[in-house]
Amino acid sequence: MRRTAALLALVVFTACTQGTARFETRPGVGAYSGTIGAATYLVDMPAHWNHTLLLYSHGYAAPTGGNPASDAGDDTTKQWLLDNGYALAGSSYSGTGWAVEDAFKDQVALLGVFAGRFGKPRRTIAWGHSLGGIITAGLVQLHPDLFSGALAMCGVLAGGIANWNGALDLAFATQALLDPQLRVVRITDPGANLRRARADLTAAEATPQGQARLALIASLGDLPGWFSPLAPEPPAGDFRTQVKNQASWEIFDSAYVFAFRAELEQRAGGNPSWNTGVDYRQTFAAAPGRAEVEGLYGAAGLDLQADLDRVQASPRISADPEAVRYLDRNISFDGRLAVPMLTLHTTGDGLVVVENEAAYADVVAAGPDATQLRQLYVHRANHCIFTPAEQIASFQVLFDRIENGSWGATAALAMTERAAALGGKYNGGSLPGSATPITVPPAFIDFKPPAFPRQFDSRSAKP
Repeated sequence: MRRTAALLALVVFTACTQGTARFETRPGVGAYSGTIGAATYLVDMPAHWNHTLLLYSHGYAAPTGGNPASDAGDDTTKQWLLDNGYALAGSSYSGTGWAVEDAFKDQVALLGVFAGRFGKPRRTIAWGHSLGGIITAGLVQLHPDLFSGALAMCGVLAGGIANWNGALDLAFATQALLDPQLRVVRITDPGANLRRARADLTAAEATPQGQARLALIASLGDLPGWFSPLAPEPPAGDFRTQVKNQASWEIFDSAYVFAFRAELEQRAGGNPSWNTGVDYRQTFAAAPGRAEVEGLYGAAGLDLQADLDRVQASPRISADPEAVRYLDRNISFDGRLAVPMLTLHTTGDGLVVVENEAAYADVVAAGPDATQLRQLYVHRANHCIFTPAEQIASFQVLFDRIENGSWGATAALAMTERAAALGGKYNGGSLPGSATPITVPPAFIDFKPPAFPRQFDSRSAKP
């Protein structure tokens, strides 16, 4: 997965000569766009550039949707970065879906374009959200010589294989407990499969027996019982609210679980996921949501052990070795971290579960560069729901680490004070469910996530 310096230079040179728009000489402040092969890119230059470039990797673009270039996650954070002298750049990637391989190529090529058009930066920092988080971590693993640091937010940091195996676990349990006609791999009609899955999930939510089974499915994937960032986290014993929120996550996640997998399999040349040898009874025994499941099964008059046996006895799924190797390249993590990496995650994320952070920390801790990693958490529901202040405060910590060579104060209280000091302009935003932007206090929390249910990294044996 590594490139020699000579090969990297060749890739960058080739990308810079692929018929992009004619370059001006050292353009000044403003927004610029262009193309690199099949990808588009966007660059924003500040009025007074501090010669640091922030390379942004955007999140998952659905195979059925658009694919615009982006160089930041939100306009408010973007403007703060520009006002403070940082140049911003990001590509669209050459394709949609699980475009990790495309992103590695296109983002590295964009660095060459930027240097040729705007000048070589003294420092380059990778950052991104969601799928962009795994791309950010992959870029600094594959090309550490190109970067001075990285900020991965709500990232798929357990790696491609672990996360798609996790999606398989959700699909497999849904098939076993709700509908044997669902396709879980080798999906030939993604749209029809998704409609069927959502109908099954919606019907299950309407009965106590269905709710109990939805909670069991959620427990096998560690889906949180918290969905709306406008609502407080449900109390530990409020099982009805928790399962209602888990049903919302299962319906939301179903697009990836029951439809978008088809795009991944097309890229990988087969199915890269498996559950041969998995003991789902052991998975449940270690699940954070075990008490909720037991409570709901008892209230519904269902036999929990019978349903666990039903999942355990269902025919297993084997992976295609070449597809596994493809997803391993795109990407699993090896624990080597040559530059400072800061991660940020909400604790109530049910799309990219917060346990991703535990998997990444585990592999980095076993490597030679463990002190390069620092992880931050925000106590809020949903995926990638950060205020500009929380993101800017995280950037400030990373900038200080790069400049000074040591991590500053990153405990929740210190981060909260740093974010609050930015003022009301940055402490808020349009959270999902709010009709207008609202003020939101910083919600940093000292937190240790549970282990990822089925961790896989570069130390793991292939199936």
